[in-house]
Amino acid sequence: MTEPEPTTTPKLEDTFFGFNDYSERLNGRAAMIGFILALLIEFLTGQGLLAWLGFN
Repeated sequence: MTEPEPTTTPKLEDTFFGFNDYSERLNGRAAMIGFILALLIEFLTGQGLLAWLGFN
């Protein structure tokens, strides 16, 4: 005997917390912007990011 298939699909609301498409996309974009800014700082100042921040 087989299980009957559901007649409707439940509507699940997307959350803004945890691993979901929105948060992963936002995190990826923030990482790309941070990487580009680190490269620009190194190119414009001639120092690495840590030296520019005073850690070296």
